[in-house]
Amino acid sequence: MVRVEADPKQKPTDEQIKMLQVAANRPIQFDEDCPELTADELKEFKRISDEKRMKRRKQTVTLRLSPQALQKAKSLGKGYTSVLSRILENALNDNEILKRNL
Repeated sequence: MVRVEADPKQKPTDEQIKMLQVAANRPIQFDEDCPELTADELKEFKRISDEKRMKRRKQTVTLRLSPQALQKAKSLGKGYTSVLSRILENALNDNEILKRNL
């Protein structure tokens, strides 16, 4: 086994690219610690993965915001809708915030 640490911010060197190509062309060696999966096991992994993906999948909704709230949200920069989603989720999980705003 060869372990190499690479900086994800830098492009791989020619030597690192060669190492990756050699590794990609090696056959997979299964053993008792890492046996080859059966077709049924692979189907089960896919089913579970699909279920988890559906649970995490974000839903599209229409939401009306005041101009001030929208301006403040957009001032957060790129990805502000994800930030709004996290803020809303945290607020919905906080009973004190819910009581103050109902």
